[in-house]
Amino acid sequence: MTGRRDMLKLAGAGLLTSGIPAASARAGDPGAGCTIPEPLRWGRGLDGQRKADLGDGHYLNPIMSGDHPDPSILKDGRDYYMTFSTFDSYPGLVIWHSRDLVNWRPVGPALRKNIGAVWAPELCKHDGRYFLYIPTKGPNTSWVIWADRIEGPWSEPIDLDLPHHIDPGHAVGEDGSRWLFLSGGDRVRLSDDGLSRTGEPEHVYDPWHYPANWVVEGFSPEGPKIVRHGGYYYLVTAVGGTAGPPTGHMVIAARSRSIHGPWENCPHNPIVRTVSQDEKWWSRGHATLVEGPAGDWWSVYHGYENGYWTLGRQTLLDPVEWTADGWFRMKGGDLSQPIAKPAGGAAGPHGMALSDDFSALALGAKWNFFRPAPDERDRARVEDGALLLAARGTAPADSSPLLLIAGDRAYRFECDIEIAPGGTGGLILFYDDKLYCGLGFDAERFVTHQYGIERARPANPHGARMRMRVTNDRHIVTFDTSGDGGRTWTRFDRGMEVSGYHHNVRGGFLMLRPGLYSAGEGEARFSNFTFRALD
Repeated sequence: MTGRRDMLKLAGAGLLTSGIPAASARAGDPGAGCTIPEPLRWGRGLDGQRKADLGDGHYLNPIMSGDHPDPSILKDGRDYYMTFSTFDSYPGLVIWHSRDLVNWRPVGPALRKNIGAVWAPELCKHDGRYFLYIPTKGPNTSWVIWADRIEGPWSEPIDLDLPHHIDPGHAVGEDGSRWLFLSGGDRVRLSDDGLSRTGEPEHVYDPWHYPANWVVEGFSPEGPKIVRHGGYYYLVTAVGGTAGPPTGHMVIAARSRSIHGPWENCPHNPIVRTVSQDEKWWSRGHATLVEGPAGDWWSVYHGYENGYWTLGRQTLLDPVEWTADGWFRMKGGDLSQPIAKPAGGAAGPHGMALSDDFSALALGAKWNFFRPAPDERDRARVEDGALLLAARGTAPADSSPLLLIAGDRAYRFECDIEIAPGGTGGLILFYDDKLYCGLGFDAERFVTHQYGIERARPANPHGARMRMRVTNDRHIVTFDTSGDGGRTWTRFDRGMEVSGYHHNVRGGFLMLRPGLYSAGEGEARFSNFTFRALD
């Protein structure tokens, strides 16, 4: 019998798949007919969710499944902390903790006040204090918050008045000066306390440009990250556009002896690039280098999973090798196969359960409001094992629904729901306020949500209380309802296909998220919420 170690060797050589030929993928799988093999299976965690750690000294990307884009990582002694773009979800900027770079657990959200759509933050530590630099859209600017402990409390946001740049990368010069490197090859000087800027942005770097015949989304130099190693400052940047063609986004590098330049582009650029749409991971970019627990080096960046734009940009971990010429290369290839875990780390539990008994209100790490008003938090409370959510608006589009990040390609979630007179509520798959689907009801009728609009309203035989179930099986969505608490189920007569609910159709860089909503009047009562990954 072939052993696990031999299987891994075969997989690394591209000679082994999970036994599912690509051409025989299940009906409805958007990857059906594609040439890439199915990878070895992931580990399984809470609620059956996939996790990277295979339990045998190897991991299989992604390390953070589902929408965890623009990773910003901080090494703080033996601890690693990471956060991501959270856009219009609040509480936002959830900070995650690890000691092995593979298994991550949430610490909690750092940002509770809605300051706009959060794009590509930077988490750093300087002189014993933690900082988060936060670019936003609407308003277009950048902010800073700080804390003396990573758990918080975090300060109120301070506006840095940077309306024309995104993606700050914090750096400290050889002379002790503090800087934010910005999109477009620019930078701006910070005050010594890091809480204001002391000058105007200046252009300091002309990024390497790919050949003119490559298929990309656009030049878009962004995501600059600085690391110091071996007497050089290394500037790692993304170019080629964040989404669009799978071959667009890429990682490039430059170096300088001084934080003030001049910057020399790496002769081996691009460091990372998806070269074919047959690869497992598309649009790979926005990288940061980090020293591992044993003193070796790694990189985190994001990418789209082949066929699953709906899951957003997921976080990938790639081993790094410093080369004799003083540059570095990524060693993980296309990241479709298992890789040996970083040495020297301490593995812990990974992720969190998405099922919820509503014994407490888990806002932030688990549930997030979409584009909340200042008083949104007041709408939600828990009571006797139930979430009571006050109604707002008339439909998911204007009700600021509560949403989860689900990182599996197939899953099911269900909940007991009770609607007050004049109210409407239900379960949804939500991209944004213009693109969502789901099923809601009032005491007399169902309401179907599809393409971001409200459609048929058939009769509801269950009245104001029912158990509802949503299954998303590789983009094929079905709904079931029960009037007896889930002992028997009735299939709702409208299925949906949602593979097009993603950024390249709608824009926004988001993901399709499961959630619940309460609209109309009164309160909706949600209880016994269960989530289960299926693949």
